Amino acid sequence: MKPATGSARVLRMLFWETTIRCNLACAHCRRTESNDAGQADLSTPQAQSLIQQIADLGRRQGQPPVLVFSGGEPLCRADLFDLIASARQQGIIVALATNGTLIDSDKARQIRDGGIARVSVSLDGADRRTHDTMRQVPGAFEQALEGIRQLREHGVSFQINITLTKRNVPQLPQVHDVARSLGAAALHIFMLVPVGCGQTLAATDMLSPAEYEKTLRQIHALDSQGPIQIKVTCGPHYERIKRQLQPEPTASNPQSAVRNPQSKGCLAGLSVLFVSHRGDVYPCGYLPLRCGNILQTTLAQIWDENEDLARLRDTEALEGKCGRCGYKRICGGCRARAFGTSGDYMSEEPFCAYVPPAHEIHSGEATP
Repeated sequence: MKPATGSARVLRMLFWETTIRCNLACAHCRRTESNDAGQADLSTPQAQSLIQQIADLGRRQGQPPVLVFSGGEPLCRADLFDLIASARQQGIIVALATNGTLIDSDKARQIRDGGIARVSVSLDGADRRTHDTMRQVPGAFEQALEGIRQLREHGVSFQINITLTKRNVPQLPQVHDVARSLGAAALHIFMLVPVGCGQTLAATDMLSPAEYEKTLRQIHALDSQGPIQIKVTCGPHYERIKRQLQPEPTASNPQSAVRNPQSKGCLAGLSVLFVSHRGDVYPCGYLPLRCGNILQTTLAQIWDENEDLARLRDTEALEGKCGRCGYKRICGGCRARAFGTSGDYMSEEPFCAYVPPAHEIHSGEATP
């Protein structure tokens, strides 16, 4: 390894696959291992070491990254709340990503008392049939709704996550309404990435570039309604679309500009990392590019010195139309989809319909 961009770059969020075990069998899941592979989950001492490494990196950079306990299904891990307590004692902000089906009153109380800042619950449709088909377990929809009810009753902030495919994209407005009616703080929309089990969906359920463009514009229209926050993940070209569709603020309409002008599309390896249940480190959970293992190399060293992370951070190294695009610094294209399609994580985003006009080439920053 040679030094990358160094300690000036801030790791803002780390997703940890706390366990590979799960009580569902979702058609679009990134995992390919069975529940038997849970034997290879980081042990409690190893997990404590990871938390310590996160805290150490946080102290060095002046703020700890948000630690998202993910999976698999994190509530399948017996020592989960002990590890959450350890992270909180280190001053780390903690979030929980769950399918919601295992949250009863007792679990909701533990989540509240554990100081978890936000819980994300996946709803992959606005009705039982759509959601249960994606989750491949009958009753998953009602169980997830009951989990959400328990979170709400215990005063826990929660958001709804949905992974969009051709199967459920017609229900996006209804899911938006459901999220609002349930009292969700946010709706996070994930654009399908063909990795893991999701590879089997790629041919039939992956939105085409034109469908992506249309859907992202629909998301922008929903986002303009408020009051619920909408965030798009693995759809980095949404950052371009926001700037194309939203005018500059005016005196009569000061809220008309992009809500967060500093937001960026693909964050893999730039401000986000993913740690697998075995301790392997990846730029994100959808890009199978192993950058090291926290049992062999410290998280800080991987963050600072890994050559693949350094390349991902070099916007000028983007290839194809992404390299020529004037929006490349705010979008970047999905590096995981690029890798899944071409084997090169710096190649152009294959599911983006936008063609950069000649005047944008090498400009570095397009004007809406």
